Amino acid sequence: MSPARVLIVDDQRNMRSTTALVLRQSGFDVSEAESGKVALEKLLTEPFDVVLTDLRMEPTTGLDVLREALEIAPATQVIVMTGYGTVESAVEAMQLGAHDYIAKPFKESELLLRVQRALEKRRLLVDVGLFSDDFRKRYQLDALVGRSAPMRDLLTKIVRVAPTDATVLITGESGTGKELIARAIHANSKRAQRPFVPVNCAAISEQLLESELFGHVKGAFTGAVKLRQGLFEEASGGTFFFDEIAETTPAFQAKLLRVIQEHEIRRVGDNASIRVDVRVIAATNQDLRSAIAERRFREDLFYRLNVVPLTAPPLRERREDVPLLAQHFLARFNQRNGIQRSLTQGALARMISHDFPGNVRELENLVEQAAALSRSEEIASEDVQLEQAPLPRKDDSPRTLAQEVDDAERRAIENAIDRNGGGLEKAARDLGVSTTTLWRKMKRLGMRKD
Repeated sequence: MSPARVLIVDDQRNMRSTTALVLRQSGFDVSEAESGKVALEKLLTEPFDVVLTDLRMEPTTGLDVLREALEIAPATQVIVMTGYGTVESAVEAMQLGAHDYIAKPFKESELLLRVQRALEKRRLLVDVGLFSDDFRKRYQLDALVGRSAPMRDLLTKIVRVAPTDATVLITGESGTGKELIARAIHANSKRAQRPFVPVNCAAISEQLLESELFGHVKGAFTGAVKLRQGLFEEASGGTFFFDEIAETTPAFQAKLLRVIQEHEIRRVGDNASIRVDVRVIAATNQDLRSAIAERRFREDLFYRLNVVPLTAPPLRERREDVPLLAQHFLARFNQRNGIQRSLTQGALARMISHDFPGNVRELENLVEQAAALSRSEEIASEDVQLEQAPLPRKDDSPRTLAQEVDDAERRAIENAIDRNGGGLEKAARDLGVSTTTLWRKMKRLGMRKD
């Protein structure tokens, strides 16, 4: 897991630097703000677990920082630092929602203890709050299913960045739900009542893409028989989502850069500029830094897009979410088809053991296929038809006897676990081995205990 993030706000440089050093040496990711104003700017664009702020600052006070921090991210824990004669202010801060206060000068051990307690409270609030029905309905996050640490981190960032107008770049493998993330950001923004316009850059030619987005004047090209407004004009005030942004040409990238920088467009064939108000969210499954090195992507556009980077985690890095996602997709399938299928423990275990190179999209297809082809209302492990990636081999030599035996043992273990509802002890008895022997075989074969 990534280290907890702490923001230290103090206009006294020595105090701020010393406190930051203590926390960094204890493994925290620390950011510093020399004033309340700088702190508020950081809070709008970066997520923090704990804010440690001095009270006596001008013109933006520690109480101002406290109010804004709790408004932007209610789960963030604020600890106020007080000097001599400011106990009343500390009490006021506690009444406004501060987690704790600490009097200067303080010992290292006291500081670390209070920060750790604040983190424990934050984790509890996040675990309870992020996955409650009220939270998901409020932030329209029902499509983003998962309880794993990568998903908790992603949901927290989405809720924080959505109310701002910051440009967002979403990276991740195909099938990880990048468009769902973009839609969640739009739904929680001040632009939510305006259009959300998704554009797949890989599916449209450059000329058509420019004409669709920027519009064109009469005679701009063959077939342009009249003036046409582009999507940017029609959807002004909304959000544009550029999927597969790495597939665009450098010429188009230069025009998109102008839209982001100047908030202006030019229709194809026109010299006049038109003001537009859009928020841009882009996504890619490619490494844009490599694309920059290969001169396929403009470096200046990358830095304009990468204001707030978000990563959609691959499914193999959040296997604990597989059962939740599978049940989610199955419930949707049941509702659409008016039937009632259920997943056995063996079927879930088989899914969890798979790497899912196609990520969530592959899992959704797999669940629907298993539900459609299952012979009974219970989906068993043999109904889960996984696409096994071919093992890399240096030549075309036939498989060895040991490899064939391993495959047979793996199938026998999966079937035994499925027959016994996921219980290893019962499966071991069925197979005529001890539980320890079964677990050792599973470990050797690369099978997960759960």
